[in-house]
Amino acid sequence: MKKACGSYSQVHIQLVFAVQGRQNSIHSKWEKDLHKYITGIIQKKGHKSIAINGMSDHIHIFFGYKLTDTIPDLVREIKKASTVWIKENRLVIGDFHWQEGYGAFSYSNWDVQKITNYILNQKEHHKNIGFREEYLNLLSEFNIDFDSRFLFDFHE
Repeated sequence: MKKACGSYSQVHIQLVFAVQGRQNSIHSKWEKDLHKYITGIIQKKGHKSIAINGMSDHIHIFFGYKLTDTIPDLVREIKKASTVWIKENRLVIGDFHWQEGYGAFSYSNWDVQKITNYILNQKEHHKNIGFREEYLNLLSEFNIDFDSRFLFDFHE
């Protein structure tokens, strides 16, 4: 009888996406609850949440990625479910939406602590750098070609 072999992987992904519209921002009063809610979505899908944080206009999600899901499907689920949660809890005046698109960046096991600290210290980091510059730096660091017409609408 032939022995069955397992498949193993360890993939760490940082997702970045932005809020649509200046008035519909993530407020400090409820951002931690939003992060917990998104953590629940990630875990329910079988992934390992490592760090979630951001600013009023964008969010960073760092997680251990299981290959049973696609990144676009996961982002779609996070955006859809978190939008419903924000609306049902009446956390913004008016309507809330995430902008289309996202950044997805992969890291080695050796980078996990560095990226976790980077995400957890977003408030401090953004005292010196805006979201636009941060995002462009990520695209550059990962050698990602992009068309500036299709970047986020940055609110700086």
